[in-house]
Amino acid sequence: MRLGAADAAELRVAVAANFHPLFEHLAVEFERQSGVEVRIASGASGALFTQIVHGAPYDLFLSADATRPQRLEQMGLTVPGSRTTYAIGVLAFWDRQLPASELRLRQWHGRLAIANPRLAPYGAAAESVLRRLGMTERLKGKLLRGNSVSQAYQFIDSGNVPGGLVALSLLKARGVPPAQYWPVPTSWYDSLEQQGVILKRTREPEAARALMTFLLQQERRLAQAGYALPGAVAQR
Repeated sequence: MRLGAADAAELRVAVAANFHPLFEHLAVEFERQSGVEVRIASGASGALFTQIVHGAPYDLFLSADATRPQRLEQMGLTVPGSRTTYAIGVLAFWDRQLPASELRLRQWHGRLAIANPRLAPYGAAAESVLRRLGMTERLKGKLLRGNSVSQAYQFIDSGNVPGGLVALSLLKARGVPPAQYWPVPTSWYDSLEQQGVILKRTREPEAARALMTFLLQQERRLAQAGYALPGAVAQR
């Protein structure tokens, strides 16, 4: 898989906040195997999407949803046929004070951290869960919305908020004790189908394709990190 010295490349990858911790490790392995340098920019998928639309010089976009890569494709900003599902995200309820459970979430009355649903797919999923459980009115004025799911995680980790709805992958990456979190049933929110796409402005299409292929070979690592596997999910 190693590219020749004459083909040595640098890739700029825009990575959704939930995938950043795992991707950092995977990028190091890819660099070692391929000789390609990987530079990472991480943030909420919505913010990264806006940067791309306005010309940010990324080669690949690893989103936390399928919608934004699909929109970029419709705008003619992607390499045709490159849009691929690389993981299925899982939302989890994190309670720093008591063992987390469905009952604990249903009875929650305090402040709760979630990602901004306008920017982050995990925030939209969290909002859907709260609506499903009839908690929206009860928590009015008590929701602390982070610009990304990573910031929502930080609100809880810092002790500023006692609990929240965040990415399971972040909890696993940071070593949060399993008793403190409860994976929310995936039927409670729209699928967090995470898609990647190669951007048409890339000057390194071969290296970009190699990185996407490498990611799709990491099923075991993805499962260990708290993701469901794409499996038979069809590309939309």
